[in-house]
Amino acid sequence: MESIRELFQIGRGPSSSHTIAPSRAARSFLKKYPLAARYRVRLYGSLAATGKGHFTDVALIDAFAPSPVELEWNPGEELPLHPNGMRFEALDSTGDVLGSWQVYSVGGGSLREDVPGEPGYVYDKHSLEEILRECDQSGTSLWEYVEKREGAGIWSFLQDVWLAMTAMIDRGLKTEGTLPGILNLTRRAPAVYRKALMSGPHFKRTGIISAYALSAAEENATGAVVVTAPTCGSCGVVPAVLRYLKETIECNDEVIVRALATSGLIGNLVKKNASISGAEVGCQGEIGTACAMASGAAAQLLGGTSRQVEYAAEMGLEHHLGLTCDPVAGLVQIPCIERNAIAAVRALGCADFALLTDASHRISFDEVVAVMNQTGHDLPSLYRETSSGGLAKAFKFQDTPGIRGKETDSGKEK
Repeated sequence: MESIRELFQIGRGPSSSHTIAPSRAARSFLKKYPLAARYRVRLYGSLAATGKGHFTDVALIDAFAPSPVELEWNPGEELPLHPNGMRFEALDSTGDVLGSWQVYSVGGGSLREDVPGEPGYVYDKHSLEEILRECDQSGTSLWEYVEKREGAGIWSFLQDVWLAMTAMIDRGLKTEGTLPGILNLTRRAPAVYRKALMSGPHFKRTGIISAYALSAAEENATGAVVVTAPTCGSCGVVPAVLRYLKETIECNDEVIVRALATSGLIGNLVKKNASISGAEVGCQGEIGTACAMASGAAAQLLGGTSRQVEYAAEMGLEHHLGLTCDPVAGLVQIPCIERNAIAAVRALGCADFALLTDASHRISFDEVVAVMNQTGHDLPSLYRETSSGGLAKAFKFQDTPGIRGKETDSGKEK
């Protein structure tokens, strides 16, 4: 597996697949052909279907600026390797093609080429069961395994990630108003947080965790700087759980970044053995993976064994199997923002349940990852980030105050 540095990326939302990865690809192509008169980018599949709602056009124009770039949208066509395909072309002053590059956005801001280069693998094992056996034999924990493979420099990297996560929660908690886009959604994090602080114990935990997750997800919806965990669309789950536990059990940042390392290992295993791309496997690969990451991290913070961490992560993913990716109007808002809050609350519940048991269970985390991958590929494309089915199809714009008279077809305004 690659380094977890590839999993946790700091960048602008609202979508790691639609904004961070295209920006990275554009900058790389620009370095290769810096003297072109203009550029053309052809977008395919999910990138084209929901690209405008996900700010893909803004990301690409910004990346190529001040050079002109022409965008071509092909939502009904997919390139061979992944639904999120891109073809870059550098053009001279007469319109002749100087060079081209075909590349894919495969989730979490990562890129894959048709002919990939030598992978930068740093992990020698590719299943959680293999890793757990090594930890059992050596008497080490999962975070120590991460340090062994990544080196001591991983801690300063994760500290920066944690600071960025904290910053996006803090911004979201104090920012009110309406989110950009035609849905006219009001930010809810500040109000939920204030209500939670005044609530009794029963509602306080749910309210605070939800507020933290909402704040990050709402920041993401504005295109602000967030951290992929494992994607932009699911960026609120892990930070919300870690922030809540840091305050509740009063642990220091060193303990938090160790939990972050374990969560990154869990996310990396899903990315390696299945997918974290909503366009490839639906939202189970994004929110489901985020819940598994947060569940495992929480179990570790609460004193669980490595086997209890595995069980918590297994439950976090298992109970999101089949979750579709169907963003209304192609925006990362409905149902994405709310899903972050619900998954964060569920993650802590999974950790609690795992700690109440001896961690024995019949279906392993690795098996659930395989099932998730197969389930995702069995989902019709209309449930995989194309905004052409599910909630995107059910939503009626004329029922929403402030945007009456607008109809929806395949999740897009006519």
